[in-house]
Amino acid sequence: MATTRLDRRRVARVALDLLNETGLDGLTLRAIAKELDVKAPALYWHFKDKQALLDEMATEMVRGAAADLAGTPDADWQTSVTTAMRALRRMLLRYRDGAKVYSGTYFTDTSYAAPVEAQLRRLTEAGFTTGAAARALMTAMSYTIGYVIEEQATGPRPGAEGAEGAAGAEGAAGSEGYDLVARAERLKDYPLTAAAGEEMFRGYEDGFEAGLAAVVAGVGVTLLGPGARPV
Repeated sequence: MATTRLDRRRVARVALDLLNETGLDGLTLRAIAKELDVKAPALYWHFKDKQALLDEMATEMVRGAAADLAGTPDADWQTSVTTAMRALRRMLLRYRDGAKVYSGTYFTDTSYAAPVEAQLRRLTEAGFTTGAAARALMTAMSYTIGYVIEEQATGPRPGAEGAEGAAGAEGAAGSEGYDLVARAERLKDYPLTAAAGEEMFRGYEDGFEAGLAAVVAGVGVTLLGPGARPV
């Protein structure tokens, strides 16, 4: 039986390591306890349920990436937000189902606050109101998290042969991602939708960059206040 003292951060780190093997659906307190060589009830001293554990896991993810999420010092707001969202995507992609774990969780400490403060400061200094800055940052974050959820659900997934992706039976998302040939065959009466598969389910890096550029440009046009420095 393990003698190393359990604490929330240690449990969260082990859970993140195990996540890469099991995925979110297979991650259980019992499996984590086995990995830690303790009895499952010992974990309930630290986490009342799985959601509490996910909150700590998301917080641990941020702790390890806080400096990158703060963006680029002394950069313009567009560069800073873009750099931070790239860092957020990299952070989420380090873990199987990382975006699902991160989405909708409540942070257990203020590790996230310094990066958020840095981004909001750059936005407000560029002329955004506080409310508009918050909306701009939330829009970019929502795009990034949502993109990675789909990327991890429909892209190449080890051990996922035969599993269906987010779009159901249109093309099974296996070890190589969607079978686009099978998808195109099913959609032969819808040529534009069939052709869109290559853009939607391949080239995730380029797709992310194109979408992020559109988001950053869009918040600049719609949310930056009058009289501010040109976008």
